Amino acid sequence: MSAADLHTLTGAYAAHALDPAESAEFERHLAGCPACVQEVAEFAATLARLGAAQAVLPPPALKAQVMAALPTLRQEAPRTAPAPGRPRDRLARGWAKLALAACLASAVGAGGVAVQQHQQAERARARAAALQQQQDRFVGLLTAPDARTATGTGAGGVGAGTVVWSSSRGQAGFLAAGLPTPAAGTTYELWFDDAGTMRPAGLLPTGDGVLLLTGTPDGAGGVGVTVEPAGGSAHPTTAPLMLLPFT
Repeated sequence: MSAADLHTLTGAYAAHALDPAESAEFERHLAGCPACVQEVAEFAATLARLGAAQAVLPPPALKAQVMAALPTLRQEAPRTAPAPGRPRDRLARGWAKLALAACLASAVGAGGVAVQQHQQAERARARAAALQQQQDRFVGLLTAPDARTATGTGAGGVGAGTVVWSSSRGQAGFLAAGLPTPAAGTTYELWFDDAGTMRPAGLLPTGDGVLLLTGTPDGAGGVGVTVEPAGGSAHPTTAPLMLLPFT
């Protein structure tokens, strides 16, 4: 493998995507290439932040919750059978009907709880699957032969953001780690900086996570981050929290 080819393997090496022979050859190359050492370190730091991104876990098993919600009603049988039509007999029949009604109401209520919890679990699984897909695609972007990264800190030095871009794939992604959670009714919005004109590139509602940016980085000089109303804006309405140049 030529030295030029080895220079393109920094992302794949950091993501442990090389086979043993390629990895050994690349490590020999690293011993004499400070530029690749620096790039591998940047990719490794980005992947570490990616691994720390929060995931949504589904709620606990539904069966135990539903069973715990079902009350147990016991009725002691009468020791002597009362004569038909007497008040005690009518009272016993009344309690039996009440117990049956209570059981039915409990079953209906528990069924509603089970349905609601099942729906919540399905939504949690869908969110987790979407997050995993974003992470997988982000790692794929990191391993592109021409992938580049730029990292900046949030306002006041709190948290960090890393942009990854690949010209060959015409794609860019953003990784947030430890940024403050946006206030209620707001979200982080990403922008491509087209020579001073900001082009919407996606929304990130939390301070941790990954986002594959909408649109192509071609022609852009970098990526900016602002806080916007929930749902996003057509143009930035606040000063950028960070600007990450494509250099």
